[in-house]
Amino acid sequence: MKALAVKRPRFGQNRVTTLLRQDGLKVNHKRVERLWRREGLQVPRKPRKKRRLGTVDNSSERIKAQYKNHVWSYEFVADKTEDGRKLKFPTVEDEYTRESLALEVERRMTAPDVKEILEYLFLVRGKPKYLRSDNGPEFIAQVVRQWLQDSGGGRCTSSRVARGRMRTSSRSTGSCGMNF
Repeated sequence: MKALAVKRPRFGQNRVTTLLRQDGLKVNHKRVERLWRREGLQVPRKPRKKRRLGTVDNSSERIKAQYKNHVWSYEFVADKTEDGRKLKFPTVEDEYTRESLALEVERRMTAPDVKEILEYLFLVRGKPKYLRSDNGPEFIAQVVRQWLQDSGGGRCTSSRVARGRMRTSSRSTGSCGMNF
């Protein structure tokens, strides 16, 4: 049993029991389970796949924050009140310090509202080098895109936007496209 566990580390006790039976041994699955536990055998966990972190501008890889105000991310969190009415929470976070820079609560949030929040943060905190967001309607609206370009930079998105409609690109989720 130990030899099979070493030879085939991804096999658990059930598969080892099957292999032992295929080798002609008459073994009870409960005995194998008991011996497996007594010997402290375990199937090693699969390693988590890490997200790729890029260093090149306009790369399809995710840029990792290296200092304060390097990368900010913003998105919406939604919830409902007890009576079923919708609430929206636009959140802005500094990815390096994990500091929440803004958390507003509104029933309805439009692109000009998002622009106003970002405008305030740019005045108070300064501009981040990168600004990461998903492609929610409030973030891809012409008002926000134009304001970001006029303020001297761009944004990071999960996919590109072309002439008012979304299209999938070769970028992976969370890539950074332009900087400030």
